Amino acid sequence: MSTGYYDDNAERFFADTAFVDLSEGRSRFVAALPPGGRILDAGCGSGRDALAFHELGFEVTAFDGSTAMVTRASALTGLAVLHLSFAEVAWREAFDGIWANASLLHVPRRDLPDIMRRLRAALVPGGVWELSFKLGSGERHTPGRLFTDLDEPAARALIHEVGGLETLAITVSYDVRPGRETEGWTNVLVRRVG
Repeated sequence: MSTGYYDDNAERFFADTAFVDLSEGRSRFVAALPPGGRILDAGCGSGRDALAFHELGFEVTAFDGSTAMVTRASALTGLAVLHLSFAEVAWREAFDGIWANASLLHVPRRDLPDIMRRLRAALVPGGVWELSFKLGSGERHTPGRLFTDLDEPAARALIHEVGGLETLAITVSYDVRPGRETEGWTNVLVRRVG
């Protein structure tokens, strides 16, 4: 997964995403967590959600693969955001919840099961994980970025392939950014079993 697009377009991406209201999407995830639990914001981008979780009293660890986004997320949140790729994740049973909002969608489909197993291992048994992908199916390329899009059947197939996860909910939502209201998102909430 290349982060060059986000390094090259960090200022614009930060401006477009840092203050978008995703409180509704976060509420389902937060409701499944113990108060003050440990959250991993995996691919945190601007740091918007890490900041929201921190302000709700959760213990937050955030990382991103883009150096430029790490700098901006650290400044926004006041947290020591880590510069890390998904392939470098090595935590074991360290988090009550993982938030992967619009981040794993840049991992090639063939690599997703292995990357997701790394992240699953970072959850405590019974821990929850929220993931979101653009609504669709298959891979597509836009200038500088790869997208792996999932609809509900593709999301269920991926979760089954990864193993060790129970699907709690799959919903479709629409982008809240101005001018993008017709762009669909597949939101998946899973729990680690075993």
